[in-house]
Amino acid sequence: MARTIGKLARELGINVETVRFYERRGLIEQPPKPLSGYRVYPEETLNRIRFIKRAQELGFTLDEISGLLHLNDNPCSQVQELALGKLDSLQQKIADLRRLEVALKSVLKQCENNPDKSRCPVIDALQP
Repeated sequence: MARTIGKLARELGINVETVRFYERRGLIEQPPKPLSGYRVYPEETLNRIRFIKRAQELGFTLDEISGLLHLNDNPCSQVQELALGKLDSLQQKIADLRRLEVALKSVLKQCENNPDKSRCPVIDALQP
């Protein structure tokens, strides 16, 4: 199915400028412009942008996605190594968020049991 940049963007639910941005970043190729008419984007571009958007949803940066796209022709072990690094980073963030959750729950519990309404345990906890 032939797609102009506008049709491609609409089908993907993104802005035309996003497509152009991906072209400038080298994430997708800009098709050649015919002598008359508009550039036609192949199915491969549609699938590639879907891959980019899905990878972003999973927390990969555009630089990391670029690396993944370039690894496409390389052994799976290299892709796996990158994914394992991302997983490790994500697990560290989750652990940090859990520690923050425990700390906030503790401070909020202090608020509930605070007899001195002129002082706030949340503010006290944030001060050095």
